[in-house]
Amino acid sequence: MKKSLFIGCGTALVTPFTDTGVNYDELKKLIDFQIMQGTDAIIICGTTGESSTMSLDEKKQVIKFTVENVHNKIPVIAGTGGNNTKEVILLSQYAKNVGVNGILIVTPYYNKTTQNGLIEHYSKIAESVSPLPIILYNVPSRTGLNIEPDTCYALSKIPNIVGIKEASGNISQVAKIANLCGNELYIYSGNDDQTLPILSLGGIGVVSVLSNIAPKFVHNMVFDYLSGNYTLAVDSQLKAIPLINSLFSEVNPIPVKAALTLMGYNVGNPRLPLIPISNLNGKRLESEMRKMKII
Repeated sequence: MKKSLFIGCGTALVTPFTDTGVNYDELKKLIDFQIMQGTDAIIICGTTGESSTMSLDEKKQVIKFTVENVHNKIPVIAGTGGNNTKEVILLSQYAKNVGVNGILIVTPYYNKTTQNGLIEHYSKIAESVSPLPIILYNVPSRTGLNIEPDTCYALSKIPNIVGIKEASGNISQVAKIANLCGNELYIYSGNDDQTLPILSLGGIGVVSVLSNIAPKFVHNMVFDYLSGNYTLAVDSQLKAIPLINSLFSEVNPIPVKAALTLMGYNVGNPRLPLIPISNLNGKRLESEMRKMKII
């Protein structure tokens, strides 16, 4: 049985921007808020962190800054994936050297690959950073590429590939992965509205967008379920659905950046090609946040 990187709620943290770069003062505030509110891990430079529009230097600086400011209080997991295996290896090695606890590797996008290509891609990365733990990231709606269950099984044989963030939305696929891989590949929900369904299939947590604004709520929901308080956990999941829908009313992280702004954080606008939230969806988001007593 492999050791998991974390159990519970991992926050896919936004990256606060200024007009000229990263707002590190505000990033420190976001990190402190997450730790104070009891999140179980921080995932930096992922999809929600807008890594696709960050320069390599920005990614390196943000990863290093996060490690230094978390002070080993909770795990820091860096998103270092991409569609150029050599570049992924270099950034992953950098992340390892500055002290991350693990890395999150999205499937190659645009050029994509075959299932055998995925095995080669992940095997090379895993070998280059061993024994640093790796979480696979499956989000075919973004990448156009799905990690099939049999491929997950093959990759689970690699000692430092320990988990998968499953954001395919396909619960049947998640069940197959759980059946094939067991405790050799821990499953995290990659969709906030499917956290409990995936926990019910043996998942151990969620990589969450919602927890940017409600970390204690998401942490408690996961641990209520894992400790057997199923009714309370289900009530929390269902209660959060309208807010989750608002957080995904436009392309992530457009709404969650608007939500953090409503909470008083100076996270800035998303970088182009993403744009600020529409007036209509912004008003709906604010209403749902008020119903959940977040603002």
